[in-house]
Amino acid sequence: MILGAIEAGGTKFVCGIGNENGEVIERISIPTTTPEETMRHVVDYFKEKKVDALGVGSFGPVDLNVSSPTYGYITSTPKEHWNQYNLVGELKKHFHVPIGFDTDVNAAALGESLWGAAKGLDSCLYMTVGTGIGVGAVSEGKLVHGMLHPEMGHILVRRHDEDHFTGSCPFHGDCLEGMASGPAIEARWGKKGVELASDIEVWELEAYYLAQALVNYILVLSPKRIVIGGGVMKQEHLFPLVRKGVVQLLNGYIQHENVLDQIDKYIVPPDLGDNAGLCGALALARQAYTIKKKS
Repeated sequence: MILGAIEAGGTKFVCGIGNENGEVIERISIPTTTPEETMRHVVDYFKEKKVDALGVGSFGPVDLNVSSPTYGYITSTPKEHWNQYNLVGELKKHFHVPIGFDTDVNAAALGESLWGAAKGLDSCLYMTVGTGIGVGAVSEGKLVHGMLHPEMGHILVRRHDEDHFTGSCPFHGDCLEGMASGPAIEARWGKKGVELASDIEVWELEAYYLAQALVNYILVLSPKRIVIGGGVMKQEHLFPLVRKGVVQLLNGYIQHENVLDQIDKYIVPPDLGDNAGLCGALALARQAYTIKKKS
């Protein structure tokens, strides 16, 4: 089976070819500019590939309701030019194959649950901390959807007493994304995170916000593993700080070995690395192909 995968990000579209086992055979990166320019390159890449299905994990918010007139759209994004863009509809103009569609973080959560750090588990949570903060979840073997899709990157967090940064989220100001995303780090400290690698104060504050978020997710969703990726998490010294913060905030309330004894195996980086989103899109393509065959 030849599957096409698209990880549609606000900075770049990563496109690739793979198979039903989550193996990525080839991949390319296309800068995210205007929809017209970006999608022209996407279509050109896939048009000679003869894929059996396509999977798309997209930045959002997106409309995942198949009965909605705007199903397959990127909706209220602040990303210039992409607001209310019919992403799936554009692909359907060119490719008459099943198309699986979900958020980029839900796709990554699915990929890690099938082939990565949460393999063999029926629940997990995937969090990306980069240009934005997004979170996807698998529960009882299924991606979590509801009225819309999870927007856990925009939960409200307690402000640190000594943090006077107003927040960078254009919608909520000091929500999690507004306080802990890559742009928030740069706006607060005046430098990109990679330039602040040795400044422990930066990463202790970052861990303060991320740990709060993970505690909320643990209490609400009770995932069996938490996987954290994204550009900010390339600062590997963040992981022990976040784990320590989670244990302190839970304060013995969750009596489970994952928290009490194995926190370093519970909160982990993605096994699939930079291919987490792309592998997730392959999983979405596989799902769409299977559903089409059964119908």
